[in-house]
Amino acid sequence: MSFESEKPFNDFQHFARGIRRSGDFTINESDLLEKCGAAMMDLYKGNRKPKDKEEKIFLEQLNGSDVITDHYAKVFSKYLKVIKPRHLHRLCSVGNDDTITNLAGGGSGSDDSSSGIDE
Repeated sequence: MSFESEKPFNDFQHFARGIRRSGDFTINESDLLEKCGAAMMDLYKGNRKPKDKEEKIFLEQLNGSDVITDHYAKVFSKYLKVIKPRHLHRLCSVGNDDTITNLAGGGSGSDDSSSGIDE
């Protein structure tokens, strides 16, 4: 049988409450990951050699750039996509408040010429 593993797969580093409760995977996907995930991870990292044709197809599709059609490879690539670091894009400016205020033309500066009051 393909993807045999003696232990269930758990990734408490990325899913503290378990894969099933993460909300990132369907019930079927989480069942497959818990059942076969340890074997898939060993194959992916190279700690285990493929035993049959299904496992060879799994590795070929994960490492290739073609469209993934194998069910095991789809689920595992989704897992890899979920655990990879996310890049944050912030929409704020960097600098201290004085620089930002002066650029915007406002603020409560102590410069008399910018107050607009004639003496």
